[in-house]
Amino acid sequence: MQESQIAVVTGGAGFIGSHMTDRLLQAGYAVRVIDNLVGGRVSNLAHHARNPLLSLEECDICDLQPDSSIFKDVRYVFHFAGIGDIVPSIEQPIEYMATNVQGTVRTLEAARHGGRSTLQRFVYAASSSCYGLAATPTREDYPIQPQYPYALSKYQGEQAVLHWGQVYDLPVNSMRIFNAYGPRVRTTGAYGAVFGVFFRQKLAGKPYTVVGDGTQSRDFIYVTDVVEAFYMAAQSPHVGEIYNVGADNPQSILYLVELLGGNVNSGDVIFIPKRPGEPDCTWANAGKIIHQLGWQPKVTFETGVQTMLKDIENWRDAPLWDPDSIAKATATWFQHMDKK
Repeated sequence: MQESQIAVVTGGAGFIGSHMTDRLLQAGYAVRVIDNLVGGRVSNLAHHARNPLLSLEECDICDLQPDSSIFKDVRYVFHFAGIGDIVPSIEQPIEYMATNVQGTVRTLEAARHGGRSTLQRFVYAASSSCYGLAATPTREDYPIQPQYPYALSKYQGEQAVLHWGQVYDLPVNSMRIFNAYGPRVRTTGAYGAVFGVFFRQKLAGKPYTVVGDGTQSRDFIYVTDVVEAFYMAAQSPHVGEIYNVGADNPQSILYLVELLGGNVNSGDVIFIPKRPGEPDCTWANAGKIIHQLGWQPKVTFETGVQTMLKDIENWRDAPLWDPDSIAKATATWFQHMDKK
């Protein structure tokens, strides 16, 4: 490219967003990252510190104005900014709806005005949590049944994205991410992602806290495979589409323990109560994205876990969870989700 095309990555200092930034810089784009640095970290972009094609704007998407200069002449927008985690969404639904729905609307408007003559694609990071307790493998046309405010907010954000495509002819695609993992996955904060919990327990020599009986499975998808799906969705002629982004290959939690060197029969595991509203299995039917975009996941679960283990020291300062602290952290979950 003679003059670099412009891409905006919201949440670009976060887990998936920083890998998206890597991919775009590698392809020669000028990348404007928007991040309020609550969930994101400048250190996730430190390896690009001297790259003149990267700029970081520290701001909140809820404060974006339609005439924001960040979006001027933008070609691609990748919208990852938002707040995650289940329990905090049950405790703070207003904040989740404000950020994940209204923040998305503000991002859409900034993209619509700033990219009036240049925007080629707005790609939204949706969540497979919209499916709730779904039949598996789950297709994009399966019923939507969000179980908690986080899932609802991400789905309503997706509805806004598709609506802007319909009303304003914005070229949009929505990517329903399943269980993304990989380097830079969040290490601190609320009780949540299994990797952060298990890695810290491994470092401390403590038992792994396994929910239920551990046979439940998740469709783990490695972060660089997620990023490639987004990149291809931006380059593709297909617009107004929803795609599942998953490996189509669920892995059990007990198998993850095994890959981390744990032994269920040697006291390395403590089982804690199964949580209401959580599926026993998440499993993406990835047929649509494979067929339409030619995307294929490349990183096996075993390789992905081994790659993450090389950087396990990054989890040294993460919270160390045990059954008691998990019970306290998830009390609201059981209070509102257990309808028995």
